[in-house]
Amino acid sequence: MEILLANPRGFCAGVVRAIDIVHIALDVYGPPIYVLHEIVHNKRVVNDLRGRGAVFVERLADIPAGAVAIFSAHGVAAAVLKEAGEKGLNAIDATCPLVTKVHLEVARHARVGREVVLIGHAGHPEVIGTLGRYDRSVGGEIYLVETLADVARLQPRNPGALAVVTQTTLSMDDTRRILEALRRRFPGIVEPAREDICYATQNRQNAVRRLASAVDLLLVVGARNSSNSNRLREVGEQVGVPAHLVQDAGEIDASWLRAGMRVGVTAGASTPEVLVQEVLARLAAFDVVRITETEGQTERLTFRLPSALMRKARAAG
Repeated sequence: MEILLANPRGFCAGVVRAIDIVHIALDVYGPPIYVLHEIVHNKRVVNDLRGRGAVFVERLADIPAGAVAIFSAHGVAAAVLKEAGEKGLNAIDATCPLVTKVHLEVARHARVGREVVLIGHAGHPEVIGTLGRYDRSVGGEIYLVETLADVARLQPRNPGALAVVTQTTLSMDDTRRILEALRRRFPGIVEPAREDICYATQNRQNAVRRLASAVDLLLVVGARNSSNSNRLREVGEQVGVPAHLVQDAGEIDASWLRAGMRVGVTAGASTPEVLVQEVLARLAAFDVVRITETEGQTERLTFRLPSALMRKARAAG
């Protein structure tokens, strides 16, 4: 059996930044540090941070007044920021800067009187946060669409003043089809100057497209609640290769494998490389003759850490 490793794969700059923020906060303030929602969608990452003293909660009500609270990489609604201030929390925002870009777009559209269509998956933390960034006091509304059928049913109050934004971790192909449908229904709809789907999501999906045409099976290492990991599996299936999302090496089913096949391996943007290496170790039991790292887009982007946190870290030595 031969293994082809997708490049790029695994952690993106936004995920690295979010995890670093929790580690630095633990060093500076000491445990416990409270984190609203999973910092990123990966159980291994969350459990490692929990072992250091991070406490993960789903509601601000579960965080004691005055405590250090970190908002996850997925971002939060404006009401959450307000509530955190009212509770006197020492809030540290680990929202990915590319998600923050979408939040700013939503707020700007509301200020100038536009309604907003958000393309995304209902219930995802990023979508909940982005929906909560639209100021409805101006008289407009933000609408969530997931499918072409949603676009057909959409009845905005002011179709002549409409803008669109997207969740950052969507399938590029699916999003393109929905955008085309929105343009047909609302020819004057305002689109982002730059695409909202993040560079890491695009690069990983492009790598899977290249890889899928050369393999007999695709394994995507990632959490089941990770949007970008699920999209990688879907991209593989769209190309026509059997694809499975596995959270770790223990989820690999031997019935998927046969002698002589080529297996592609990739990982979602919130998946640590250690999980990929454990998958490779598991596959080694099936007589792997070669592991090849494929060529792909080199990623050099990094994001600054919060300045207040870094000043505190420097002061602490």
